[in-house]
Amino acid sequence: MRRRNEVRARRGTGGAAPESGASRARLPLRKSLFARLLAVSALVAACSVAATAWLAVQTTSGAILKEQGQNLTADARIYHSLLGYAAAHPTWDGVDETVRDLAEQSGRRIALTTEQRTPLADSAAPEKAAALPAQASAIVDPLSVDTALAAENAGPAGTPADRVDPRAVGPFRLPAAERTALRQIADRGVACLSEAGIASDVVRTESGRPVIQVVGNDPERIQGTRCTTEALDAPTATEKRALKALNQLADACLKRQDRSGVHLKLDLSWGQSAEPVPTAVPTMPPTEAPRTAPGTEPGAAPIAPPTETPSVMPSPAPAPAVGTGEDDRAIASCVGTARREQLSSYVASPALLFISDTGGTTVPGFDLSPANTARIAGAAALVLALTVGASVLVGARLVRPLRALTGAAQRMRDGEDTAPVRVAADNEIGRLAATFNDMSAHRARLESQRRAMVSDVAHELRTPLSNIRGWLEAAQDGVADPDPAFIASLHEEAVQLQHIIDDLQDLAQADAGALRLHAEPVRIEELLGQVAAAHQARAETAGVTLTVPPSPPDRPVPGLTADPVRLRQAIGNLVSNAVRHTPAGGRVTLRAYGSASGDAVLVDVSDTGTGIPAEDLVHVFDRFWRGEKSRSRRTGGSGLGLAIVRKLTEAHGGTATAASVPGEGSVFTLRLPADRSKDAPVAGSADGPGQP
Repeated sequence: MRRRNEVRARRGTGGAAPESGASRARLPLRKSLFARLLAVSALVAACSVAATAWLAVQTTSGAILKEQGQNLTADARIYHSLLGYAAAHPTWDGVDETVRDLAEQSGRRIALTTEQRTPLADSAAPEKAAALPAQASAIVDPLSVDTALAAENAGPAGTPADRVDPRAVGPFRLPAAERTALRQIADRGVACLSEAGIASDVVRTESGRPVIQVVGNDPERIQGTRCTTEALDAPTATEKRALKALNQLADACLKRQDRSGVHLKLDLSWGQSAEPVPTAVPTMPPTEAPRTAPGTEPGAAPIAPPTETPSVMPSPAPAPAVGTGEDDRAIASCVGTARREQLSSYVASPALLFISDTGGTTVPGFDLSPANTARIAGAAALVLALTVGASVLVGARLVRPLRALTGAAQRMRDGEDTAPVRVAADNEIGRLAATFNDMSAHRARLESQRRAMVSDVAHELRTPLSNIRGWLEAAQDGVADPDPAFIASLHEEAVQLQHIIDDLQDLAQADAGALRLHAEPVRIEELLGQVAAAHQARAETAGVTLTVPPSPPDRPVPGLTADPVRLRQAIGNLVSNAVRHTPAGGRVTLRAYGSASGDAVLVDVSDTGTGIPAEDLVHVFDRFWRGEKSRSRRTGGSGLGLAIVRKLTEAHGGTATAASVPGEGSVFTLRLPADRSKDAPVAGSADGPGQP
């Protein structure tokens, strides 16, 4: 009750209420529950985004690389097949069926056009075919092969690649009769080597010429045999004509460079000897080590070196390679030019190749494989588990103190004694728990004060009621006569009872804010004289001198607006209390003066009584409080007088204070707000003696 009165007193005076726990300094960001939740959410989101991005990059990159590898392999196969068709046919007529077969096998759209983009073949239906891309996938030219797509045309390390497709043999292609004759010779050579214990086989080249392929890892074994294949080494009539025409073209190129002509052999090597070099048996060296055409080995023989497995020998038109001198480079260049010139009428013209997906785009999409799908599902499950785990951890730490607060509030509602809730940390929830503990303690104090007040009220009412009942029962039993003294005694008890009830009503109205004041201008000196006159008889009876000295000249009293009735009641309670506690021969003084700033009227009621101990001074305005517990209710009053004084003063917007020295007396001071007018006097630099 006292705390509530103090808060209302501050509101009445316009002062600010004391700072509560809710208005404490703002929490640091590192301790804020909101910041922690935000940090956890941001961390979970960052992990989710990072995991998703990493998985997407890994999956997409892997799928694209795999798809690109598959597409490159398929594109190389398509290019190789169409290059073989161009090498074997002088025109592109009839290539449509090949294009459709390749498109069906690869699931891609394949289109061929001339270099002027005139359509030659297209696997897509004309009505469904989309526009071709601006850039072709490759140029199909058997005389200028793209070595990146045709790996078989790549030369050894350090040598340039052969740009002529090996399947472009042109006039070197053997007729059936010559192939048959050479095959018989090759079969006899294989049989001879077989009798010598050397495994071999016959392999046919692109031109139709058979070549003996030796199988094994010991090339020295064939040197001691007597197996010869000189007839197999000699050019046929068809090859002689083609070789002669090629030699003429090469000589013409060399003549334009003022160089002497050369004699080309079947393997396109050149030298001074016009006779073929026998190469059936490696131990029979040529009469002169000839220089070779680009891409050939010196002294190449139809009997190939031993290998693990049979492999097809190079065609009669091997790949060019750089010679060992300026003359060799010039000869190799002219031989290459002569070859392309000779083959140009036997191969198809260059064509643009377009390879795309069925929708027309050159970079097809991809589908997630089961492995990638499983990785995505696993990563999503892991992120979900982490999110749920973090949420459960944070939620548990958040809910635990809230549950404790809820349980304590429920016990408080049920009227049970509640133990303080543990404050775990200095954050929002920790401060909520601390505020709840303060509220619970304050509620307990209010409940204790309420019970004490009920007990005090019952005790205050019991005494006069017991006296009245005792006198009435005595009269009823004939023990006491209802004479004037008897009636006076009953009247005195009734007045005391009425006084207590009036005081309680005044306090109840003040607590409820329903105490009505009828304010008007008041001359405080006259009001003090009226109060002194009203208590003069009681003071004289007690042997106490009651005086009202004038205001000091340096502290004039400013104007005052107040309820004169309520103000006389408050000052009268102070005078009555002072007279009651001042022994005979003592003095009670009433004095009014202005504050140092001139904004308040101060009223002092001082006495020379017994005084109040310092430990009791803080309780003098509490209800039903007495410094002398042994005093009777009749001599000590109701215990509500000073409480009413404070309430009435606060209702006027002022304050009531007390100062005392044990054995010397006490001073009670009322501070009332003065009228703020231009004529308000301003005086003094210090408050009066009653100002604490």
